[in-house]
Amino acid sequence: MKRFRFPLRSVAVVRAHREMQAREALAMAIQDCSRAEERWSSASARVSALAGAIGASRARPRPARDEAASLQGFRRECLVEAEGQKQALASRAVVAQRRDAYFEARRQMEIVRRLEERARASHRAAMLHAEQVELEEIARRRMPLGGRA
Repeated sequence: MKRFRFPLRSVAVVRAHREMQAREALAMAIQDCSRAEERWSSASARVSALAGAIGASRARPRPARDEAASLQGFRRECLVEAEGQKQALASRAVVAQRRDAYFEARRQMEIVRRLEERARASHRAAMLHAEQVELEEIARRRMPLGGRA
């Protein structure tokens, strides 16, 4: 019986490698997205806390210098929050892009896997047929000339 040899084995190896790289890139993008969303969330919490503190401080008189410093700090935190939101949205887009790349690499790998399965099934069928022909030949040689055993 001949040994099975898949002619597209090198293609399968390359595609498996690409799929692994795409999976790792997706995992890194998900981690980056998670960190960006955490930064955005903490910046939003700081902005909310500052807004509450500024609102509460307006109930009592304060020097203008303190008020200006509070508002300047609030504006800075609002800018940090806006930048965090921008980064979080950008990282979500990167995750979507990497997810699409991973699914495409996975699909390409599955195509080669199915081709290999079909080639193996075809090889098995051919080997079984060759074995059956060989067994029939052996049986025919052993059979007496009259045709009946």
